Order: sequence, then structure tokens, then C-alpha cells
Amino acid sequence: MALIEARGVGFGYNGTPLFQDINFSIEPGELFCLLGPNGCGKTTLLDCILGHLKPLSGEILLNGSSINRIRPEQIARQIAYVPQTHEKTFPYTVLDVILMGRAAYIGMFGRPEEEDVAIAEEALATVGITHLRGRRYTQLSGGEVQLVMVARALAQKTPFIVMDEPTAHLDFKHELVIMEKVVELVREQGLTILMATHFPNHCFYFENSGLPTRVAMMSNMNFLAVGSPSEVLSEENLKQLYNVNTRVISFPIDINQEMKQIIALSTTDSRHEEEQGRRK
Repeated sequence: MALIEARGVGFGYNGTPLFQDINFSIEPGELFCLLGPNGCGKTTLLDCILGHLKPLSGEILLNGSSINRIRPEQIARQIAYVPQTHEKTFPYTVLDVILMGRAAYIGMFGRPEEEDVAIAEEALATVGITHLRGRRYTQLSGGEVQLVMVARALAQKTPFIVMDEPTAHLDFKHELVIMEKVVELVREQGLTILMATHFPNHCFYFENSGLPTRVAMMSNMNFLAVGSPSEVLSEENLKQLYNVNTRVISFPIDINQEMKQIIALSTTDSRHEEEQGRRK
């Protein structure tokens, strides 16, 4: 049985459809990447999957049951969420923030027990930020905040994590740190991850790492293509999705492994202008 399944899902605002007739399923232990330009509805679709929004048509199933018939605390025991950004409003300690991931188990008026603290400590160690345990959350860098968000999601002890552009605004190193951690979570803990990203090369990174990876390319209110990165991340599909001319290249890393990467050459508008200029 699929962990998550979307059947004919549609949503819109003020009578204007944002997407419609979306169909896909995500199997346990799979990494599913959601690609698409700004405004295509990626985050809104994630909100439907999380149960924050109710689709205007179709339904989303979690372990075979309609997600809109499942209580929020039960959803929180099945799906964790890593947001794109997180406001650092109050100076909680890092451990306190991670303990918030236990909310679905503690209850509104409960207090964390020893087991909850132990789970939070385990999440700190898994992400490699035990040294930040007592730091004020408001004093962290962007990369450190994202690692805390991943640790908070792990503390929920869910089989499925939804990540909305988790590497947005990160520097070169911390982007790679998050990517490596995602690979580790899928490979070593068997987690299922749905990640919305603006970077098609992320999909190849996961495939190059040997993970069971699929990509959905979201455009014009539906999916342009769904499949493995090698199947769907073609130069033609990337041009249709982003209006960008690209080259998909392969090169050896060592004797036994090749890596695929996408190189952006130009927007289709600029290429057209160059051709027009040459003709003149």
C-alpha cells in the first residue's frame, strides 16, 4: 500500500484553479521530489498533503484513509514537516524547539517526560548538533536552524517527512549538509521523504546516491512528467518547465560511479534575442 496517494486532487483560490486532477503515490522508503516554477502550487499541494488545506476536488489518502477524516494529532504521528523558513521569535533553547516535535504525544497541557527528552536528544545526535543543545534558538545561523527543523521532525517519530525547499537561503556547505542528511535518513532509517525544491540537480544528487528517487514536474496546473530523474529530467522537459536551455551531462566520479548534472545555459527568451540579433 502506498504511504501517500493523491487521486484527482484540485485546489484554487477565489474561484481560480491553481492545480487540478493531480494524481500520484509515494511508496514507503521512497524519496519523491516536487519541481516547478514559483507560483505553480507546490507549497499549496504540500499543505493539502499535510491536512492544512482541504482539496476542492479529489482526495489525499494516508495509509489508505482520507487525510481529511484523520484527526490532526494522528496526522502529526504519521507526517512530520520541515518548513522552508522558520521565524525565530522567542529565545527557546534548541532542545526546547526539538521537544516541540513531541507535541502530538504530550498533549496540549502535558509536559515532556524522560522518554520525550531522550527522543529529542537522539534527534540532536542523529543530525549532529548535540553541541547546540543549550543554545538560544534566536542565535543560530540559517543552516543551523534548518538542522534544528530536521531534528524536530525526527523527534516526531513519523515514517514520512515533508520538506518544503529545506535548502533555501543556505550557503554552499549547509546546502550539502542538509542533502547528505536526507540521504542518510532514507538509506539508514528507511524514512519516506517528499521534498519540494527549486534545484533539479538535487534530484540527480539523490539518484546518484543510490536512493529510490522519483520526480514530479509541476506546471500548467498539473504534472508535466513523473518518473525517475534519469527518465524525466531531460533538456526538453526542463525547457518546457522553466523556459531555460540546459545540458544534461554525465561524468565519472570514480571507476564504479558516474554522476549526472544539469548545466543551465540561458533562458529561452535570451536565446531567442541572440538569434534575432545574429539575423540582423
